[in-house]
Amino acid sequence: MPPFSLTARDSVVTALRAAGCVFAEDEARLILAAARTPDELAALVERRAAGLPLELVLGWAEFRGLRIAVEPGVFVPRRRTEFLVEKALAHAPEASVVVDLCCGSGAVGTALAAALGTVELHAADIDPAAVRCARRNISGAGGHVHEGDLFDALPGDLRGRIDILAANVPYVPSDEVALLPAEARDHEPLVALDGGSDGLDVLRRVAAQAPSWLAPSGCLLVETSERQAEVAVDAFSGAGLRTRSAVSEELYAHVVIGVRP
Repeated sequence: MPPFSLTARDSVVTALRAAGCVFAEDEARLILAAARTPDELAALVERRAAGLPLELVLGWAEFRGLRIAVEPGVFVPRRRTEFLVEKALAHAPEASVVVDLCCGSGAVGTALAAALGTVELHAADIDPAAVRCARRNISGAGGHVHEGDLFDALPGDLRGRIDILAANVPYVPSDEVALLPAEARDHEPLVALDGGSDGLDVLRRVAAQAPSWLAPSGCLLVETSERQAEVAVDAFSGAGLRTRSAVSEELYAHVVIGVRP
């Protein structure tokens, strides 16, 4: 990063504060580190002040200590989803076959592979933009990214072999999408947000098919909201999975975990 003057740094902070950025000082530090020239700095600040999510301004999001490449039109990984990764690792610390379904940027699969070491890693998404982005992240772990609708995208030889099936499904009820923060509503794909009338349409589809894809004692993990958790648990149990839910008060995260008996 060039040695920008204190005046330049102060002006970046001022511009971000004026745009309503709550963590203006932290964001300014990251933007200053990313800019290579004064003109590039001005362009980055302008994009952020116009409401583009910081991660898209920078081109990456931090997730479990990793820099995950993100692109316009792709779901930005949330810190709360780190809890899903934590629970997956706790259940299957020696997993050898991992699938990141509804993968978006591929953050979950990338983080699992980084923690587990050598694994057979697959990811899938229905959105071509997400698939392109996930390939940037997952290729470094030797993984494979497939385009298609849920399990239809996966190679058939994975059936009955998956140790960790992480599915960060969309779970916002359709009539609540308009209430989301502008950074999500205006810059992330609807297919990654809208979970149907009660938010659980995709979750139910995943739960119904998961048992035939999981290895014995393999686990399915999804993120959901507190008010949806009970219905999500019922969907998992109805599919024949041994089911429990886990909560992180710190991250405000709710994860439903189902294990194939």
